[in-house]
This record gives sequence, C-alpha cells and structure tokens, in this order.
Amino acid sequence: MRRRTLLQNAGVSIALPFLPSFLSPRTAEAVPSETARPDSKMVCIGNMLGFYPPAFWPDAPNAESQSGLAITRDFQLGRTTAPLDAVREKVSILQGLDHGTKGGHFAIHSFLSGVRQIDAKSMPEGNVTIDQYAAETVAGQTRFPCLNIGSEDGIHGGCQISWTRTGTRVPPVPGPEQLFKLLFVKTASADRDAALDRFRLQGSILDAVNDQAHSFERRLNPLDRHKLDEYLTSVRDVEKRLALRRNWIDVPKPDAPFPAPKNKNMVEDLPLLYDLILLALQTDSTRIATLEIGGDFNPRDLGVNGGYHALSHHGQLEDRIEALITLETYQVEQFVRFVSKLSEQENEHGRLLDQTMVLFGSGMGNANSHTNTSLPVVLAGGGFEHGRLLKFDEKDQHRPPLTNLFVSMLQNFGIETDHFATSTGTLRGLA
Repeated sequence: MRRRTLLQNAGVSIALPFLPSFLSPRTAEAVPSETARPDSKMVCIGNMLGFYPPAFWPDAPNAESQSGLAITRDFQLGRTTAPLDAVREKVSILQGLDHGTKGGHFAIHSFLSGVRQIDAKSMPEGNVTIDQYAAETVAGQTRFPCLNIGSEDGIHGGCQISWTRTGTRVPPVPGPEQLFKLLFVKTASADRDAALDRFRLQGSILDAVNDQAHSFERRLNPLDRHKLDEYLTSVRDVEKRLALRRNWIDVPKPDAPFPAPKNKNMVEDLPLLYDLILLALQTDSTRIATLEIGGDFNPRDLGVNGGYHALSHHGQLEDRIEALITLETYQVEQFVRFVSKLSEQENEHGRLLDQTMVLFGSGMGNANSHTNTSLPVVLAGGGFEHGRLLKFDEKDQHRPPLTNLFVSMLQNFGIETDHFATSTGTLRGLA
C-alpha cells in the first residue's frame, strides 16, 4: 500500500493519513489538543524591507551574556525605535534571531512560517504561518478566523506574509475601504445565497468522503482502523467548523462607528488600518489579524524623495539612509500608537493588550545586503514580561530559531503544542 492513499469520489480527492500497521506494528501517535483560550488574540505586522540595523537595534553596553543570551532592561533605543519609549514597559525587543534562511527578497515570506515555500515540501505542515495555524483552532468562533490586511503591490509581490498549510498564499484585504466593508457593511441577499450554496457544496463533499472512508475501513486491521478513526474525527471537526461558519451568515454585523472610508495610499491609510484592526478585536469579529507593509509604502507621502525599495538599497549614502530612517520611524510610530490604544481599551476579560500578542518585524534583516539574518522583532502584550531586550549571540551554535518564539506564542494563545516548523522548543528568556 502507498504511504498516502486517496479517497476519491465525484471528482474529489482527499489524502488519507499514514496507516502504520502496513509497515510495522507500532502504536498510532496521539493528536495534540488544540483549543485556544476564548480571550486570546494575536496580531502580526511585517514589512518587506526590514529596518536599517544601526538605527533599529538598541545599545546595551552593560548587558552580560549567559549561555548565549543577554537579558537587560538597561538599554538605549535606536533612532528608528526611539518611539518605543512611550510603550517601553509593554514591549520586548528580540535581537539575534532568524530562521536560518537565505534568499533576500525571496525569503521574506518565511517571516511568520520559518520555512521558504521552495522548502515547504520537506516539512510536515508545509510553510503554514503562525496566524493560519492559530486560526484553524478558532474557526467558527468569530466571523473571521483571521483577517489578513495589506497590499498586493510592491516588489516581488509584497510581503506575502500569510500562508496556509497547503502552500497557498492568503491574499490580503487591500485597503481600509474593503476592510470596513467586511467588518460593518451588511451582506447583500445574492451574496448571502451564494455563500449558502458554497457551504452546501462543501458539506456534500465531506459526506461523500465519509461514506467511502467507512467502506474502505473494512479492509483494515484494528490498528489501522484506530488511525482511520482519528482521521475521520478530524473530518467531523471540519464539518463542525463549517456549521459554525454557516451560522455567521445570519448574525448581524456590528454598527459602523464612522462613515465608510476611501483608500488613499499606504502611508495615509496605515493609522486607519490599525484602527480597523482594533475595532475588529473589540467587536470580536476576529481574534487574529496580520498586516503587511509592502513596496507601495511611498516615502513621498512623508516628504521623502525616492522609492521605498530603492532607499532600502542605500549603498551607505547618508541622504538615502536618513530618508529610510524617516519612513521606518513612521512605521514604528504607528505600531506604538496601536499598542497604546490596545492598552487603553478593556473588555469583560480585562485590558485588551494583556489578551493580545502583537508581533512587529520583518523577514528581511538587512535589505541593503539582501540578508535574512538577525531579523528585527518586537513583541508587545499578551501577558508576557516586557520592558526588556533579549539579545541572542548570533555566533552561538545553540542559538534558538525564531520559530521557538512562535511556539511560545501559540502556547500563550492556548494551543497545546510543543513544536512549530523548525522549532526546538519554546523561546528561553521569554516570561
């Protein structure tokens, strides 16, 4: 028997799990429980060109390293990160971590997955990103399992920040006008009927697969039946999630807090996009969101000449570096504004920032040299201990991968897992 066997019916093919007893008599592996806490939220923000390292990283001359990690509260923020001082006790800066990937622009999409798409076939879960991994556990609990926001424009297709486990890029909602419509504008009758038809089709496909799977079951020995039962349980979980998502069609959307906006440009739209993400979290329309800042982040809208991508390849020219610092500082300022607003808002579970992990950074370490090492990473909220710089020694052979941070975040989200992509455990030093 082939390692992967297909159920096929009515033109539909779905892969069965590995049935181990056909190869050796060993016990089937247990499936970890994955249930998110009802108050957990996650927002991930990434840009496609990183940050100019000398202006981003803090100065911490007195930090003492132990086993390749220095943790200190005594540090001076860089020029680009100076706005973080307003939320200093609410954020942690993580220095010296990356995914060990190479490829410059062609590796930035691994920021939230740890895996380049070209390498995804060798990974059990492909290059699924942390947002989509978490969204699988909350499907049906909110109107949108995950909101992916940003722009399709930019060099090499933008950040490409979010990917499913099947290796498909999740296209972002391209601006505040479209995001506002999703959150607050009622669904037209024709669109509602089309959505119902899609749910009915998906349900019939699962019914067909279930029927053939039970027929196939008679050919298996007891150990394989146990494994197949685990698989059918996961199919039933999908059915339940579809039913939960179907229920949202008839649930009214929240009232709009202000008139519908129009798209302008990424620079002017950025504060509004953050505000709409905040509203999505407040109204429990979603608990997970991503925001990608692509090449259409036009510095001319900040009074700077030149294109974003061209400035990132500054060639050590001082005027270009100054222009780059201006637009990167603006990105940090808007992140700080978002964190501050989360800190000011409360719901029945307490302060919104304490419930919301906010990851800010890039899959590019240094755009000028096309490197993906020592990625810029800031983590806010989520109930972690903050106000600290965690500086990992890039030369330490035991330095953890950035994906260890993602394991810690997923556990904080309430998911019982001890691995993600290339991780080796949780991230030490993060408390």
